[in-house]
Amino acid sequence: MGIVQEMIFLFLFAAFVVNLVSAQRSTYIVHMDKSFMPKVFASHQHWYSSILDSLKSTSPNFHQNPSMLLYSYENVLHGFSASLSKSELEAVKKSLGFVSAYSDKVATLDTTHSTEFLSLNPVTGIWPASEYGKDVIVGVIDTGVWPESLSYRDDGMTEIPSRWKGACDGGYDFNSSLCNKKLIGAKYFNKGVLAANPNNTKKMYSARDTEGHGTHTSSTVGGNYVEGASFFGYALGTARGVAPRARLAMYKVIFEEGRYASDVLAGMDQAIADGVDVISISMGFDLVPLYEDPIAIASFGAMEKGVTVSSSAGNAGTDLGELHNGIPWVLTVAAGSMDRWFAGSLTLGNGLTITGWSVFPARAVVRESPLIYNKTISACNSTKLLSEVSSGTVICDSSESFNNQLYYVSRSTLDAAIFISSDYTYDDSLFPYPGVVISPGEGAEVINYAVNGVNPTASMEFQRTLLGTKPAPIVAEYTSRGPSPSYPEILKPDIMAPGTLVLAAWRPNDAVSIIGPNIGLSNDFNLASGTSMACPHAAGIAALLKGAHPEWTPAAIRSAMVTTANPLDNTGTPIRDAGFSYATATPVSMGAGQVNPNSALDPGLIYDATPQDYVSILCSMNYTQKQIQTITRSSYNCSKTSSDLNYPSFIALYPNKTKNALAKKFKRIVTNVGDGAATYKVQVTAPKGSGVTVYPDTLVFGQKYDKQSYSLKIKYKANQNKTVTFGSVIWVEVNGKHIVRSPIVVAPIIPVW
Repeated sequence: MGIVQEMIFLFLFAAFVVNLVSAQRSTYIVHMDKSFMPKVFASHQHWYSSILDSLKSTSPNFHQNPSMLLYSYENVLHGFSASLSKSELEAVKKSLGFVSAYSDKVATLDTTHSTEFLSLNPVTGIWPASEYGKDVIVGVIDTGVWPESLSYRDDGMTEIPSRWKGACDGGYDFNSSLCNKKLIGAKYFNKGVLAANPNNTKKMYSARDTEGHGTHTSSTVGGNYVEGASFFGYALGTARGVAPRARLAMYKVIFEEGRYASDVLAGMDQAIADGVDVISISMGFDLVPLYEDPIAIASFGAMEKGVTVSSSAGNAGTDLGELHNGIPWVLTVAAGSMDRWFAGSLTLGNGLTITGWSVFPARAVVRESPLIYNKTISACNSTKLLSEVSSGTVICDSSESFNNQLYYVSRSTLDAAIFISSDYTYDDSLFPYPGVVISPGEGAEVINYAVNGVNPTASMEFQRTLLGTKPAPIVAEYTSRGPSPSYPEILKPDIMAPGTLVLAAWRPNDAVSIIGPNIGLSNDFNLASGTSMACPHAAGIAALLKGAHPEWTPAAIRSAMVTTANPLDNTGTPIRDAGFSYATATPVSMGAGQVNPNSALDPGLIYDATPQDYVSILCSMNYTQKQIQTITRSSYNCSKTSSDLNYPSFIALYPNKTKNALAKKFKRIVTNVGDGAATYKVQVTAPKGSGVTVYPDTLVFGQKYDKQSYSLKIKYKANQNKTVTFGSVIWVEVNGKHIVRSPIVVAPIIPVW
């Protein structure tokens, strides 16, 4: 090789190496502790630039990448984003003041998607402010955990906080070594189960999840990052919990033999003793007063210890007053949908392509199947009639429920089915036969082609995931409605969180979907729906808030979530309710609205409450001293009796038969948690047919943590149709950014437990 050729070769080789190094770069968000910035630097940006400049000695090709520093951050976080190779990232980690770093994966599809739907992101807001819930401990009261799930890996986790007092007592088929820096505790409580089933010879008890529910909820709260997660190809991407750097501790209190209050109380008692910061409990006890409700009793003790308890509203549907966990000192969470749609594509022989709802769990392909529309069988509700058509794709009209049609079609020998439905919200992940659900308008086109086309055919493909669908969220039909039958004088639920078709970890030895009537399919992740899924989202947000504001009480955390919740969907119009023909949702269905974690980080004002405040409302309920003591565990002073709790919402109840004008007055105290002096002016929207007055109409705070009080009076009448009306009171910061909103509700009196 000549000299010229050798020089050309070396130049090209060097260029290849530079390009290779450049190709291996990734963007990282780097958090720094600003208190470590040397005084020699005039600004944080100079400091960060100096750190990156120092990499020249360890990265010979650094000078080839002048745009290494992307952004420096001062207000949303202390740190910077940069394009780094892995070796350069390791060098940055050794810099003075380094806190943490993570890859910038904004463009990566989030499979749980709820974190993305809730606008959680790694650059700004509550995630970086709380360091993703770092070292906050969440206790989950549930069916146990599947510790081998990738969601419980402890990659990236620091050492367990020294304040943790718990242990990993897994039991049968659950070695304590399965716990780690992510799953820091696992215990089970079955003495109530054993006492209720004395003839049970089963000895194989442990904290292992035998149902899947606890694995799903706990990984939703704080599961670690898992790449390549999906539900049979749907929602393919990276799974993660709401607080992915929080610690998890499982307290199994639900078994195949049942659930018992004694076990629930024991589990919650242990969680508090172990030192958890937040409790997530996706269960409830119906038809019991507060002093007989194990969750109410245990959560009172948790509240006294500064532990926030997030609970599910229940899945009883649309009747008023069916909600459980309407406990004054807990956070009660309703369920809604997300802006994600699972689909299959339908292509007709005439070229028309329609995207329809489907979660058929296979990479199946239907090719040019004969399209059949027959009025005799179009209801798709008879196995006998469907058997008369041995093959092809049948069109099922809307005269029968979709679930019934799916049942009968899945027992046929047809190739596939097209279901026509006016419903556009689905909460069931079972789809046992190839098919899609389309709208009546689309159905008319398909039927016209099937009837008038020459040799009409249909083709289908599955496993499609669509994001950004509208409207979203929508209140789920199944979510239980308030007012609270255990204490109707406060508005419940408090907020709504994603609960429909949430993807999270599951036990791998369970069938989570089916094909036909008898083929069960297992998966490491499952799409599940219910307020059980909404509750851990709120618990995860509570963990993030606790990480960012460790001094906040449970009442302050709840207040921040309520007053910043969004009552509008992604079309900018009021959230709709699937349980009431998609009419505007009321606060007895969704509370203040969809939880907004980034806004809750900085709510401006909070409505706080002390244990004595809760005792005062217990004293107003005609409970005996012993009944009150059952909840409080001590003799609190009942000299002050009040049914008006300092709560971030308002509800006025009316008896069904009265025609008299009614009035109710409330007093509230708000605390300024902004950065300094602030002035707020009031804006009121009265419930229909009611009048609302607020005094004073201006609140002036001299400094942070100042308190001011105001009164609110509702004048209202009974609604003969027993309907719920609602409005709001909003405190708007003058020349500031804070908007503090509280719902106002007028509702009929419901039977009290």
